[in-house]
Amino acid sequence: MSGSIDLTIDNGLAELKLNQPDKLNAMTKQMWIEFAEAWEALTTNTSVRCVLLFGAGRGFCPGNDIGEFESERSNAKKARALYEIMNRGREAMLACPHPVVARIQGPCVGGGLEIAAMADIRIASADARFGAPLNKIGLSMAYEEMLPIWKLCGRAQMYEFLVEGRLIDAQTAFIRGLVNRVVAPEALIAETQDTIDAIMAGPPLVHRWHKQFLNRLDEPEPLTEADHDDHYLAFETEDYERGYKAFLSKTKPEFVGR
Repeated sequence: MSGSIDLTIDNGLAELKLNQPDKLNAMTKQMWIEFAEAWEALTTNTSVRCVLLFGAGRGFCPGNDIGEFESERSNAKKARALYEIMNRGREAMLACPHPVVARIQGPCVGGGLEIAAMADIRIASADARFGAPLNKIGLSMAYEEMLPIWKLCGRAQMYEFLVEGRLIDAQTAFIRGLVNRVVAPEALIAETQDTIDAIMAGPPLVHRWHKQFLNRLDEPEPLTEADHDDHYLAFETEDYERGYKAFLSKTKPEFVGR
């Protein structure tokens, strides 16, 4: 298969590209393996301040490559083996402590929608399309696949995706909470870059803590004293000292991640 997951890191910005443009970046088994490896590498790289997730060419991702269904998903045993690989990728992406910005154009469907839903910020081109039309091929969506999408749009709209199989446009996706904003196709790269620049200029430790705190609020257990104590870690950082002193002197702070 020609598809790949391409990861580059430059000056704190990680770019993770879904790369099979001739199939609009449909995910192959090998791409899922590389997807997991890329996120696992990012999780332990403290030099990263932001991750840009995007697809090569005209699309974001239409889900799994249907060309592999016969070889990898033709029965339950094969599907279980593939889903173990896919779950490793999901868990690795969700464990990434850095802010993740998804830049979405073209189809963002099925597994592609799930991948986008696991990002922290989603910026969509007006030409993007969203949905989960698994009913077209008689396939159910696994719990792990549904959950990130459900968290964004709720049960009723998740079920509508699954039973109707319709694709929705980017503006409807915005109204339903699936994306943070929608821009004209020609403005997509610039708008995404503005968001990345804002994140990169901020304090990376605080960005990671805020992601950690939001993830903790998703858990059903009551907050503990140790959870509350985590808030005070920021007061001991060099970035906090730089931040408040810059505010008092009316200058722009330069955060260093310490």
